[in-house]
Amino acid sequence: MATQQKPVRRPAAPKKGRGTSVPPVAELLLEIGVEELPYQFILHALTELKTQAEFQFAGNRLSFSSVQTYGTPRRLVLVVEGLKTHQDSFITEIIGPSKKVAFDQSGQPTKAAIMFANGKGVPVESLQVKHLPERGEYVVAVKEDEGRPTITILCETLPGVLEDLSFPKAMKWNETGLRFARPVRWIVALFGGKVVPVQIAGINAGNRTFGHRVVGSGKPITVSDFKTYNQGLERQGVIVDPTRRRETIREQVDRLCAKAGVELNTDKALFDQAVYTTEWPYAVLGNFRPEYLDIPSEILITSMKEHQGFFSVRDKKSGKLAPHFIAIANNAPKNMSIIRTGNERVLAARLADAKFFFDEDQKVTLEERAKKLSGVTFHQKLGTMAQKQERIVKLVSIIASALDLDDQLITQCRRAAALCKADLLTGIVGEFPELQGVLGGYYAQHDGESREVCEAIRDQYIPRGMDGALPETIEGLVLGLADRLDTIVAFFLAGIIPKGSEDPFALRRHALSVVRIILEGKIRLDLYKVVEKEKEIVGENGSSVVHDPFSFIIERFRYYMGVTENLRDDVIHAVTGYDTKECDLVDLAGRMRAMQTTTSLPEFDPLMVGFNRANNILKKEGVKKTELPPVNPSLFQDDAERELYAQLTSTEERFDGFLKKHQYQDALQCSVQLKPYIDRFFESVMVNVEDQTLRNNRLSLLRHVVDGFFGKFADFSQIVVQGR
Repeated sequence: MATQQKPVRRPAAPKKGRGTSVPPVAELLLEIGVEELPYQFILHALTELKTQAEFQFAGNRLSFSSVQTYGTPRRLVLVVEGLKTHQDSFITEIIGPSKKVAFDQSGQPTKAAIMFANGKGVPVESLQVKHLPERGEYVVAVKEDEGRPTITILCETLPGVLEDLSFPKAMKWNETGLRFARPVRWIVALFGGKVVPVQIAGINAGNRTFGHRVVGSGKPITVSDFKTYNQGLERQGVIVDPTRRRETIREQVDRLCAKAGVELNTDKALFDQAVYTTEWPYAVLGNFRPEYLDIPSEILITSMKEHQGFFSVRDKKSGKLAPHFIAIANNAPKNMSIIRTGNERVLAARLADAKFFFDEDQKVTLEERAKKLSGVTFHQKLGTMAQKQERIVKLVSIIASALDLDDQLITQCRRAAALCKADLLTGIVGEFPELQGVLGGYYAQHDGESREVCEAIRDQYIPRGMDGALPETIEGLVLGLADRLDTIVAFFLAGIIPKGSEDPFALRRHALSVVRIILEGKIRLDLYKVVEKEKEIVGENGSSVVHDPFSFIIERFRYYMGVTENLRDDVIHAVTGYDTKECDLVDLAGRMRAMQTTTSLPEFDPLMVGFNRANNILKKEGVKKTELPPVNPSLFQDDAERELYAQLTSTEERFDGFLKKHQYQDALQCSVQLKPYIDRFFESVMVNVEDQTLRNNRLSLLRHVVDGFFGKFADFSQIVVQGR
């Protein structure tokens, strides 16, 4: 008997007896009714719910038209349109013995064929003969898997869809042991209008849901499909679709703003919060006492957002914060004044607390607070915040000197660094950590510090990764750069580095901020030397080098250039891989852009053929630059050698001049002009001759081409020939 192979599966042709060529389809409606979910969990849960459903359907050969998810604080909903009521059928072909073994000379099945058929559960007369390329004719057992009804599969898979949902925090609430963000209270599971007889979390699925907790009747709503589900819930105070709730909120907010003559402080995160904390949103305009406007607007806006989830507004004419707010209620009671008054009373208490903290904070200068930073831990392995601030003072001096800033600017940078972390000890920052730096800028202004120092303290935490504006002053750029470099180097030297998706101290974000400050701020700085200096500064506290923070930043630089400028990976690695011991990111970025442009020229790929040939010869010979003597023109025997050397020497001065002026496109054009001379060299000259002196001289000439010329710009061996 022939060795059996893996079964070959293919979709089965529909049987005539089935009535139609395509199985009928139906709608699946799944609702998970829960206690109020935290709004931050809902959007992620809906994304996972859709992904899990699509994965299960694909794995079980269940075709469908579309999958949609909807959610409110009390329900997660899955709607699948056009779901087939039966699995797609499959034909399985199992190869058995050869035809010669399976049938005798009279065409009757042999014992081998009978045993094969019995083993596969098919009649021996149903065996087919199939010609296999390069093997000949073999018998095949053909089995059709007609599939199972979809509702049977749903009973098996729907519990898993729910159980596989993950949340930042989950709980157990009954004996089933299911972990979920909040207790599950009811399940709706309908397929084609019929209940799917499934039990999830100890709850039997049914066809009854519940409306709004306050304005609904409290009685169950019987549904038969998504249409009746949607209509029934809307009558009971629930807008299921988050998109509709968002549109409703936007329309209501716009109407209130127009009436009050104000404009909204747009905040996407706050809008998401409003959408996913309500089932029947209703916007309310409230007021607070104008005297609170004497507090910095950042405090008021943050207090309204973080404590109450209120939107702040600005006067249309002046652009200043207005003494109003917009709250999004979860229902529309007949007497809205009760909601408005309640929100105003709660906010008034919050703002009174904020004003108290702000007034009290100003009674102690930042300089006095800075003396107490030794009591604030930066990290248990890295000492106190006072030690971090001392390191930043040293590093801003190094950076400012490297940038050739004048003495006054260096003094301002050092002063800002000496005060930059003092606001961590203020009451407002203790209440709202996100206002670090911002409040420090205000307090520095109150203390009489210079405008440049105040702005540097204010801007020290921006940008936050890929998003946001840069600091507005050179002092702010230097302080922000020093702060992040200190954080990255200190953690790396302590052996605390990002692993996989884990980055608890946001070091990747800090590295991206470093890259953005340097590139977008056009900071001409040898980053390698600065990182080495920071290693020495951190090392004074007893840390030792464990991992390389410089390489980590360079990886973020590569990522930034690829994402923001769509540069090729080989171009990026060619420029960053040739000599990063002198690392000016602005210079490297310019080289990358020029390199990408030059690689698109039709003559570039042929040039790379010659370059790679020269580089490969040097690699094969295994000789380093220091092992070869200088090129000796008197040893040249062929005109192609003389022409290449002459072109190199005549072009090199212009090439170096272009590099010095950062005219990278012109520099690369010089390299392109070498192409015909490199080609003629390889056409006419034998490198590996027996005369060792002559051989070494030719290798030196190639080394001059590879390292002495091309190598000044980038590692051209990294470039992939595009094959145009």
